[in-house]
Amino acid sequence: MNFMKSKLPTLVGCALACTVSMTVAAEQFKIALGGNEGSGQYALSTKFVEELEANTNDTARLFLNSQLGSEQNTVNDAAIGVLDFSVVAINNITPFSPSVGVLTLPYMMQSLDDAIKITQGPEGERLVQNTIRDAGVRIVAWGYSGFRVLSNSKRPVKTLADLKGLVIRVPKNEIMIDTYRSWGINPTPMAWASLFTALQQKVVDGQDLAVIDMKSSKFDEVQKYLSNIHYNFLLEPMIMSESVFQEQSPAVQKAILEAGKVATQYSAKFLVQEEAKAKAELIRRGMEWDDVDETDWIKNATTKVWPKYYDSVGGKDKINTVLRSLNRAEVN
Repeated sequence: MNFMKSKLPTLVGCALACTVSMTVAAEQFKIALGGNEGSGQYALSTKFVEELEANTNDTARLFLNSQLGSEQNTVNDAAIGVLDFSVVAINNITPFSPSVGVLTLPYMMQSLDDAIKITQGPEGERLVQNTIRDAGVRIVAWGYSGFRVLSNSKRPVKTLADLKGLVIRVPKNEIMIDTYRSWGINPTPMAWASLFTALQQKVVDGQDLAVIDMKSSKFDEVQKYLSNIHYNFLLEPMIMSESVFQEQSPAVQKAILEAGKVATQYSAKFLVQEEAKAKAELIRRGMEWDDVDETDWIKNATTKVWPKYYDSVGGKDKINTVLRSLNRAEVN
């Protein structure tokens, strides 16, 4: 009897410790998203979590709709190690690691195949290493969300002249701001979390975003006209704090990278399967779709914007390396 009494606190203590340990494990990784359920970011993240949890004892929790801060803030939080993961538009990494700006240059990527070739080839690996060095975050998966299509609430936009007088929101990214300036307007930089309300209250007339994300965010409620432009293929990589990554065991590091590869492949499939459906749904809800002759858009953007950013993205040689990989003409 005495023996049993002496062991009881120890057993209770072990049970409590195990419970606490399991609770901590269930919340081990936090993943911040700017997007909501149904978005490209969500598709990438859910596949990543599924793979990670299937191959480790760790779990992860998604925080949607910028609950943990703006995308640029979450990059900073990951850099200093207070956030584990975040999924962000590539343009929100550029301020921290300028060389990834090559992926934001207007009309650099002209298809999903281009995006895959760049991100999954040697150039993609170079950008991953640069981002670790410059920003303290590691890209562990690439999200492919499609071209940022222009929308607005006032009128159809088919030409550069149609843009005049419209107040267009852009992310806080200098390359994207200068692209709109090359088209003859002064855009309004604004964080994603503020955008829907700004459109609703007519603070801005329009914006650009992938159609899957427009559908999941119900932009048809505040926008009427869609213009099918292709200046920016929206890449939304999942980043991980490099300091947190280095704290993991080799087995967990390997599982994270493998989960990232699977999620990357899934993201491309998700885009192929869902983009046309999202477009059709937005039209069904009442939005009007216009194709655009982009000859003047391309000329203005590539001649006025690209030269300004040659140095920051690594020089003409780096740009030409990317262009050669895409079988495109090099810059002089």
